[in-house]
Amino acid sequence: MVLNIAAYLFVAIDDPDAVAARLQAAAADAGLLGSVLVAPEGLNLFLAGPAHAVDRVLDGLRADPRFAALREKRSSSATQPFARLKVKVKPEIIAFRRDQAAPLAGRAPAVAPEALARWIGQGHDDAGRRLVLLDTRNREEVAHGTFAGALTLPIDNFTDLPEAVAARREALADATVVSFCTGGIRCEKAALWMRAQGMDNVLQLDGGILGYFERVGGLGYEGACFVFDERVALTSALAPTAEGA
Repeated sequence: MVLNIAAYLFVAIDDPDAVAARLQAAAADAGLLGSVLVAPEGLNLFLAGPAHAVDRVLDGLRADPRFAALREKRSSSATQPFARLKVKVKPEIIAFRRDQAAPLAGRAPAVAPEALARWIGQGHDDAGRRLVLLDTRNREEVAHGTFAGALTLPIDNFTDLPEAVAARREALADATVVSFCTGGIRCEKAALWMRAQGMDNVLQLDGGILGYFERVGGLGYEGACFVFDERVALTSALAPTAEGA
């Protein structure tokens, strides 16, 4: 079996080219394939290979104090889901191009998967406030699955989110809004940016959909979760759908 990991960490990196070069060398030496983005605001990793090789690369990365807090989400596949190894340096680990969205000075408040599952079951948060699950992904991803009743946006790119949210702002004012995405990066940025615009009722789902699947399962979720590799989408059991098997 092939171990697949998805991981990200917002952390200041003043030498992204050097970090990218070290990761390229370590992953290539370990025989891993996948995609790695390095930016001044942090890291975004999707890697796959033998478990011992993945762990060796992660252990080496965490040996740098800057990356000690990196936590990965794990899933398995029968075959390698990536065709090659790509390591790139970018301005952002996910393009948003808005100020007040990089969590380097502090994260937006988060809700744990277990708490969200309880809220979904109740139909409201613990204070009795109505719950809105805000999908920050694009419509292609949403087509594979999302939380039942989630607010989805007519966007093709994450950079389109601010305009789409602005059109719905008043309708969200009396709710507890939980933003979510695949692994946590987009909903983390979105929640922080929305709160900076005065929407202090917005939280982020810690770990995104994959973290929710890992810790809770599929409660309240309909369909599968699109992933950015040849598996196409994962079920709530973190297994490839028939489409990507």
